[in-house]
Amino acid sequence: MEVVWLLISLVILYFGAEWLVSGASSFAARLGVSPLIIGLTIVSMGTSAPELVVSVKAAMNGQSALSIGNVLGSNLFNIGIILGISAIIYPLAVRRQLLKFDAPVMVLTSVLFLILFLDGKISFPEACLFVLLFAAYMTYLFVTSFKNKKKTVEEDEVIKRHKHWIIDVLLILLGLAGLVYGSNLLVVNAVVIAQKLGMSEALIGLTIVAAGTSMPELATSVVAAIKKRSDIAIGNVVGSNIFNLLLILGVAGIIYPIETPDINVLDSLFVVGVSALLWFFMKIGTRIRRWQGMIFIGVYLAYFFIKFAAL
Repeated sequence: MEVVWLLISLVILYFGAEWLVSGASSFAARLGVSPLIIGLTIVSMGTSAPELVVSVKAAMNGQSALSIGNVLGSNLFNIGIILGISAIIYPLAVRRQLLKFDAPVMVLTSVLFLILFLDGKISFPEACLFVLLFAAYMTYLFVTSFKNKKKTVEEDEVIKRHKHWIIDVLLILLGLAGLVYGSNLLVVNAVVIAQKLGMSEALIGLTIVAAGTSMPELATSVVAAIKKRSDIAIGNVVGSNIFNLLLILGVAGIIYPIETPDINVLDSLFVVGVSALLWFFMKIGTRIRRWQGMIFIGVYLAYFFIKFAAL
């Protein structure tokens, strides 16, 4: 029965992503805001809802390893698998803003986490710093996006709008609801199947929880790539990674001090490395090509096998 529910969850994820991309693209065009900004904000925060729920709930239960492991694992999965698959489907165009601002912010955020977590904990002041940095990042995005409104309308390709803005909002809300419900359904049933197959709890957490909470990002970016909406496909991943490290870990750390020896420097280094690799690929070309997507997938698989071998 779990297999049936697993298949149903995939269908829900697909339609949730379809509605979200359609509604978000139309809403961006209606506001005169770049789809990239929508991808970096509304879409990325919405698709990161499962990570937020899992990490905050884990923090409340004093499960620091699960809270941090979910965020780091999701960030690796976002770039390694999601962006990798999306680039293979359709080479993703890189906007100047991503190269000059958002990608560097993602890398610097990853480096900041690496430095602050060298002692194996995130203190209350450090968690507050993360939240303040996220607020500053969001403020900058919205201020600059509305300043460049006219330029955005001129540069962006024509996007089909729905008849009324209410349809856009309904599609976004229905899409997000479908993604959150679908990902939860997938994780619950995948864990049951994994337990029946005799997989260890550590391996389940490393693979299914991190990957499962990233299913909304996967569905959304893949559908966006199929629709050739590069801005949403890349913006969703970059925005989600910044959201995960700054807001989710910040909120989790404020609720309960994060301290665990189970997450080592290697995990943080992989997050920094794969983020820097994405930025480097953006700098050397105008698109994330298929061969680069394959490299991302290879890096993630290498990390997976290293962790698997250590169990």
